[in-house]
Amino acid sequence: MTSTFRTLTVPLDGNASAGGLPQFLVRDDVLCWTRREAGLVGFGELTRFTATGPERFLEADIWWRHLVLEADIADSVELPGTGPVAFGSFAFSKKSAHESRLVVPEIVVGVRDGKCWVTQMTFDDGELTEAGALAALAGWLSGGSTQGEVDAEPDAAVVRPLPAAPGATLHTGSLSEEDWMAAVAAGVEEIRTGALEKLVLARDIVATVPSGVNAAKVLRELAVRYRECWTYGVDGLVGATPEMLIQVEGRTAQARVLAGTLDRRDAHGEDGIPMDYAERVLAGSEKQRHEHEIAIQSLTSQLAPFSEAMNAHDEPFILELPNVWHLASDVKAELTEVEGHVPTCLALINALHPTAAVCGTPTLVAGALIRKLEHLDRGPYAGPVGWLDAAGNGEWGIALRGAVIEDPHTVRLYAGCGIVDGSQPEAELAETWAKFRPMLESLGFGN
Repeated sequence: MTSTFRTLTVPLDGNASAGGLPQFLVRDDVLCWTRREAGLVGFGELTRFTATGPERFLEADIWWRHLVLEADIADSVELPGTGPVAFGSFAFSKKSAHESRLVVPEIVVGVRDGKCWVTQMTFDDGELTEAGALAALAGWLSGGSTQGEVDAEPDAAVVRPLPAAPGATLHTGSLSEEDWMAAVAAGVEEIRTGALEKLVLARDIVATVPSGVNAAKVLRELAVRYRECWTYGVDGLVGATPEMLIQVEGRTAQARVLAGTLDRRDAHGEDGIPMDYAERVLAGSEKQRHEHEIAIQSLTSQLAPFSEAMNAHDEPFILELPNVWHLASDVKAELTEVEGHVPTCLALINALHPTAAVCGTPTLVAGALIRKLEHLDRGPYAGPVGWLDAAGNGEWGIALRGAVIEDPHTVRLYAGCGIVDGSQPEAELAETWAKFRPMLESLGFGN
């Protein structure tokens, strides 16, 4: 006879979490999803699910629904992200050897709309109490590995200089810069034949950090510096993505689509206001707008069968990040019942992934060309990453601007670019370096 899955969610003293979630990033094994000091962090591991292959999303969905179906849930807060929660990371490709996973932590801390809470999860038969949940949280925090590097009450508005990583070096990944540019040129030629409209090509580089990689510190730096992004951490996958694949709250689904990028360093030496430069060069570029339109059409057409109403920006807006500007559009949809049920987060992801923003279009043609040209298993890069709860709420970003910590001294970074007719290999290579910048800075490779 198996034990019952039980959870207790209780309010957390607001004074104890005045600094927001970044102050809880004190362990290298922390599970993390945070934006603007709000979100969720998890400690420990109660159970997990892993899968590979084309059915990985649906298999994970079934596993999670079975887990929470008969769970004993006590929740006095009742917000999205309270009660049972799992953090997840999924491989980009159905052909990847990388295991997709859902991880159920022992303790979750949440911050949302000025409210803070802690959830304890267990299979044990002992009584769950507020005092016990708070004590368990304190135990995890006292075992943090950052050794005082995280302030007790961080000021998110203060962006401090980043310390250098002594002896840190960068190495070529799966392809040299020259070979990757040749792959871009080959992709452009395929597009010109009419075989496809858009292709997204990624590349990797490897960072070696002799002094050691402090994952919690990396996450904290990302959370503070890239507040408009969603900072994520799951099993050594870390990053700060600006792109929301799908966010579900009740019957409302939202997404943020990005396509079109301009390095902010390109504005150095330009007259006038930098944002005016971005409007002129990015929003005024036929190539960039075409790439963006493809990405929007990809998402809205895939989301339409699950929606009874949908709206998107008529015109993309400029998303300003510390390293780049993007053309961005927000999409909002009211979900409809499919076979008597509102679709779950993972069912939506199964339908939406991969979008044209990270793969290309048509999807099957682009996917085959990616495998031919990249010489790279993307693993979790550009795959969905985020969380879901028992009520069907969840937030799933696309794992961009990120890296995989392969061992205590080795990190593999990923970046990709949308390739369309007119793309120039040298410019696309420069764009990947702009997209590497958040992780490189957080690892101590300079501003």
